[in-house]
Amino acid sequence: MNNNKIRKSGLSIAMAAVMGASAGANAAVELYNEDGTTFSVDGYFNAFYVNRDDDVSDTRDSRIKMGFLPNTIGFNFSKAMGDLTLGGRSSFWTSINDSLDSPTDTSIDVRQFYATVDGSFGQVLIGKDFGLYARSNIFLDEILMGFGSPGAAGGVSFGNIGAGYPYPTPSAQITYRAPEMSGLNVAVGVLDPADTVTGTNDENSAPRFETEITYSTDMNGLGLTGWLNGRYQSAENGGIEVDSSGVGYGVKASLAGLTLAASGFTSKGDNPVLITNGAVTEDDADGFLVQGSYTFGPNRVVLSYGETDAEILNLETESTTLGFFHDVNSNFKLVAEYNMFEGENRTTGTTNSDINTIALGAIVTF
Repeated sequence: MNNNKIRKSGLSIAMAAVMGASAGANAAVELYNEDGTTFSVDGYFNAFYVNRDDDVSDTRDSRIKMGFLPNTIGFNFSKAMGDLTLGGRSSFWTSINDSLDSPTDTSIDVRQFYATVDGSFGQVLIGKDFGLYARSNIFLDEILMGFGSPGAAGGVSFGNIGAGYPYPTPSAQITYRAPEMSGLNVAVGVLDPADTVTGTNDENSAPRFETEITYSTDMNGLGLTGWLNGRYQSAENGGIEVDSSGVGYGVKASLAGLTLAASGFTSKGDNPVLITNGAVTEDDADGFLVQGSYTFGPNRVVLSYGETDAEILNLETESTTLGFFHDVNSNFKLVAEYNMFEGENRTTGTTNSDINTIALGAIVTF
């Protein structure tokens, strides 16, 4: 039983979802395969020319930046030992957006560093990985390998984070995945708590709980995938208690070259952008994302629209993206994208973001 075939990494799932069943989708260089032990390496490299027109500040900015997915290199290990397969993955994610911000100081972070134990019972994962809440919302985004909404002027792009779904922040966790049951997959995990209150004496009497249920099937050429995920956490500091909860959901249907997808989330006491940001209240937030794509030959055209309405951050956002993806081959992709992003203060109605972005990029995977 090969662990790499049973449980793909988050990056592999994302690449497979948007690249289809091509060889490059799950490509990796196998360095060792002897006596039930395997070791492989995979990589993802990209850069975009980005032209950004900000109507609020009346500025135009041209940069060479990475896309929504950072440049990544990952190492995968598996070893069959009797009825068990031991596995592991470590991946290193790096930003190339350093010229104007901190020259030569390229940021590197570790979003995955975990071990797995697979058997007839399913799988147990221990270590750091992406969360389960909003996981499929982001990994099945049709523009995941594009640029999306601009995010911070000098930082990374946000894709549809904060304009359709929250980010499933990588966290220390212990997660159980049940054996696949005719297309049904169930995962439950306990995760290190997010910082939902501030102070030096935060009290988390229980960890963060997250879960995700996914179902995939093929009905005479019609591919269907549906998912439901959620999280719950309670934290207290100085008599201030914040109960956080969130539910994410979605469905994707594909027939021939046409794909239609819709997803959404609703939360309480949860930052709808980065869930580890502290000092939140129990105010509400919700959002949705609708997308359509059509693949013809080596080309794919995507139209995407998302919104987030966040009482907790006192903002409303919407993001519209038109993207074109061209596969030169299974490991080399060209991308052209146009994004319109708007944000406003939900109390006053004042526009605080009105940004149009053109992004032209290239992606190499192995």
